[in-house]
Amino acid sequence: MSAGLTDDQRLIAEGVRGFVERELQPHEALVERLDTVPDDLFEELRRKAIAQGYYALNMPAEHGGGGLGAADRAVAEIEFGRVSRALGIICNRPAPILKACTGDQIETYLRPTIRGERWDCFALTEPGAGSDARALTTRACPGGGDWIVNGTKQFITMALRADFIILFAVTGIEATPRGERKRITAFLVDKASPGIEVRPLDVLSNRGMKSCVITFSDVRVPARNILGAEGGGFAVAKAWIFSGRVMLAANCVGLAERAMAIAARWANTREAFGQPIGRFQGTAFKFADMATEIHATRLMVLDAAGRMDAGTLTQREASQVNLFGSEMVGRVTDSALQVMGGMGITKEVPLERFWRDARVERVWEGTSEIHRDIISKDVLREFGR
Repeated sequence: MSAGLTDDQRLIAEGVRGFVERELQPHEALVERLDTVPDDLFEELRRKAIAQGYYALNMPAEHGGGGLGAADRAVAEIEFGRVSRALGIICNRPAPILKACTGDQIETYLRPTIRGERWDCFALTEPGAGSDARALTTRACPGGGDWIVNGTKQFITMALRADFIILFAVTGIEATPRGERKRITAFLVDKASPGIEVRPLDVLSNRGMKSCVITFSDVRVPARNILGAEGGGFAVAKAWIFSGRVMLAANCVGLAERAMAIAARWANTREAFGQPIGRFQGTAFKFADMATEIHATRLMVLDAAGRMDAGTLTQREASQVNLFGSEMVGRVTDSALQVMGGMGITKEVPLERFWRDARVERVWEGTSEIHRDIISKDVLREFGR
């Protein structure tokens, strides 16, 4: 834990870390072996998370959530980063976009999700539309007072567990000063609706937390299930995108710290040529670099989260913290594995899993290349006047 945290934030960090170490980490090997969280274990851990106050921390207190602002949540997310995502996600932090629920949506989707009675998944990415979200081809057309959805979503996390989908679809074309542009709308779609098929993907990392393909074939969605305004999908998604990028970097801090600690303990006890390998400069300097990069990322995360709370976080700043944090955890897990040598690639220690899990961080909240594109264009605009 770093200096500069408030007393309340220290309590949050200590509480979440204790829950993670006591209740979640002991199940990592089982989840890794089975590539799933057994249903009974999932429900047991969800009940514990709810009972101990570590569920829906990011949701408004007036609806039953934890009421944490971005800075407090970032402190918690650093600690959640210390456990495999398949287990950490059980302490559900619902998509911030659900705060846009109005009217009957609050009792049908928002509050039950906060209480742990329902589960959401976020469906934006498609086989041909990842970084370029405007390339969406899933369409929703008016029909009989409803919207009829057809299309395919891909890499949708937790779609097997979810019972409703936050879906983004094209609902028309509009003219803009830059030419025609697709109108993107967000919908709340019950997964039990006829015409929905969910298929898991077999992926390299984060075993037990399934990414899925969701296919929509003439799926009827009531008009009352539009989230926000028709054509305003990206407007309500902004909060999710910014939050996702900052909290991803926070998770990366926790994972990197855990990897560094395992490697440091090894370096203090593993001997070669008559002394602990940590006394060799070639090994020791790796820890200097790891610790410095982790500390820098932590400071960036806390600064970005504070700006989120103040409503001043820019797209450039969100991309910067995501880029730095996601690449940092890749370097740290790789260095930690290198310190442990042959043992690092065995399943006797979790570093090979950390190394695999860290790889996707440079992809799923925007690739490193997209973040560099956002940052560089903003810098050039700033100094092009």
